Order: sequence, then structure tokens, then C-alpha cells
Amino acid sequence: MTQALLNLPARVRRGEIFEIRALVAHPMETGLRTGPHGGIVPRNIIEQFRCTYDGVEVFRATLHPAITANPYLAFFTRATQSGVIECTWIDDRGGHQRASASVTVE
Repeated sequence: MTQALLNLPARVRRGEIFEIRALVAHPMETGLRTGPHGGIVPRNIIEQFRCTYDGVEVFRATLHPAITANPYLAFFTRATQSGVIECTWIDDRGGHQRASASVTVE
């Protein structure tokens, strides 16, 4: 099971551009590495990362095996109204996780 740390300002002014940062705890195994007992470690990567702001998609990324373990993603969006920032990610094993945080627009 993976988890993410979301970092964004709690309060922003209407129209202001603000940064959303996500650190996703995930091993990101490529399926090419040999494990401690000589066998191949099975592939396990995050394939899709998506972020919505009050239900509207503001960021989407497709990740590939070359991405490091525990990927860090940072992106910007414009403050339109108070709401919930929700990030979801799906790995190639079908694991589906999400994290959310609220933002207040003044």
C-alpha cells in the first residue's frame, strides 16, 4: 500500500497561481533488478498520476520504469474557489490510492 504527502498552501487569494507538491511513497520496481535470492523482482510502477481541484482535472502524468522510487511531482494551478485537491495514482498491479487536502480561497 502506498501513500502520498501533499504540500500546498492552506489559504490563497482568488486568481493566484499556487504550487502543489506530492511525494508518493512507492518502490517503483522496473522488473529488471535481481533480488537478494537471485530471482527477478517483479515489476511494480505507478503508471498514472492524476490531480483534480474541486473535481476538475488540473494535472495528469504517465510514469515509466525510469522514474525513481518515491517519485516527487510538483505543478501549479490557479486558485478559483475553495475546494479539495485530490491526487490519485494507479500502479501496474491495479493498486489505486488517493490523498487529498483542502485549499481556502480568500
